[in-house]
Amino acid sequence: MTINIELSLELENELSSEASQLNLPLSEYILRILSTRKALDNPPKTGAELVAYWQNEGVIDSRSDITDSQLYARQLHITD
Repeated sequence: MTINIELSLELENELSSEASQLNLPLSEYILRILSTRKALDNPPKTGAELVAYWQNEGVIDSRSDITDSQLYARQLHITD
């Protein structure tokens, strides 16, 4: 389905900036925002629900290039 909407220039710039920070096209970023709205209505209440949420969103295990998370965290801390 295709839907055309008019965005204010301010909102378009804000969304475009956020999308570019994630290296996503604006349309894909907007779809992500819309698809996560259900989680905002019913946020995870336990640790297990939070882990399940992040697994469903593809965040957990999304960085297969990081083999040692503690070392990676230390390296981030040193560079900041």
